[in-house]
Amino acid sequence: MRWRRYGEHAALLDCASLEEMSAARATLIEAALDGVEEIVPGARTLLVVASTSALEAARSLLASADLDHPPAGDGREVVLDVQYSGEDLSLVAEDAGLSVEEAIALHTSAVYTVAFTGFAPGFGYLAGLPAELQQPRLSSPRTRVPAGSVAIADEYTGVYPRESPGGWRLIGHTEATLFDPSAEQPALFTPGLRVRFRSV
Repeated sequence: MRWRRYGEHAALLDCASLEEMSAARATLIEAALDGVEEIVPGARTLLVVASTSALEAARSLLASADLDHPPAGDGREVVLDVQYSGEDLSLVAEDAGLSVEEAIALHTSAVYTVAFTGFAPGFGYLAGLPAELQQPRLSSPRTRVPAGSVAIADEYTGVYPRESPGGWRLIGHTEATLFDPSAEQPALFTPGLRVRFRSV
């Protein structure tokens, strides 16, 4: 891990992997250090906004922490009902050497964790996609992906919270509301949340 100053009141932690970033985030969240204002995860980075003394405390904590055995988190979990009828589902199954039914069974058998958010309000990058389903983005992105589309790309699965362009492989659709700007907590997906998918 490498720390870099990021303005006057923040530091950016460069991590070797998504797993290392997630472990560092969980460790800092559990420690609840005084002076830490915000912790923002990325695919291989962790932005820590804090006072100078809190940044030093965070750095010392992570230097001595056992990141191979991070804290378990708060146990929050949601289950999303999915109609597995996405237009790329057959392609995903074929590329994985599976039947469509086997691909669906694999996707629903995993427990995912929101590693970080981005791309659009409410979009979460869900880690935990089985290796057999890990496939690249489409070579040519679509100009329109319907809201609620469940998709995969690389090591992640995700759900498009609103209609937008997108290059992920579409495997299904959910009616769940992923982002509601009028709600007390607008985004359903927040880092650390566990997510399961259920075929309906």
